Amino acid sequence: MRRKGWGMVRYADDFVVLCRTAEQAQAALNEVRVWVEQNGLRLNADKTHVGDCRQTGQGFEFLGYRFELGRRWVRRKSLLALRERIRQKTRRTRGDSLACIIADLNPTLRGWFHYFKHAQPWVHQLTDGFVRRRLRAILRKQDKRPGMGKCRDDHLRWPNTFFAAQGLFTLTTARVLASQSR
Repeated sequence: MRRKGWGMVRYADDFVVLCRTAEQAQAALNEVRVWVEQNGLRLNADKTHVGDCRQTGQGFEFLGYRFELGRRWVRRKSLLALRERIRQKTRRTRGDSLACIIADLNPTLRGWFHYFKHAQPWVHQLTDGFVRRRLRAILRKQDKRPGMGKCRDDHLRWPNTFFAAQGLFTLTTARVLASQSR
C-alpha cells in the first residue's frame, strides 16, 4: 500500500486505506480483495466501502469513532453502549450508598474518557449531565420521593459541586485538565 502511495491505518484485523482520488480508492479496494481471497479470508461487506469522508454521509467508522466532514465524532453505537453501562450501574433500586455507586461508576467513566478524550466537548458535557441526572434520581428514590431527578429543584438541592465533592469523575473537568499545556 505504501509503495503505491496510499496510506493505511490498521488495528488488529480492521484497517482503513486512505487515497487521494476515487480511482485510487477503487484500485486499492480491488487490490485488497485479491489479497484477501488469496489468503483464504473474506471482507466484511457491511464494513467495506469506498467513499469521500469530506462529503456528508460518506464518512466511515473506525475504532469507535466516525470520521466525516474533516471531523472525528464518537460513533453513535459507542455512546449508546456507554449510556447502557451507566444505566446498569445507576439503577434507582440499587440500594447502595452514593459513595459506593460513584466508586463503581468512576472506572467506567475514566476509561471511556481516556479513549475518547479527543471527542467533541459537547459529548463530554452531555454524558456528565446524564450521569448526574441518574444519580439525582437515585437520591430522590432514597428520599422516598417520586420522579426521575430532572427538575430544577433537584439541581438546586444536589448541584454539580455536590457530586464533585463526593468524588464523581467528570469528563468535562478531565478534558479541561488534559487540554492545558504542561
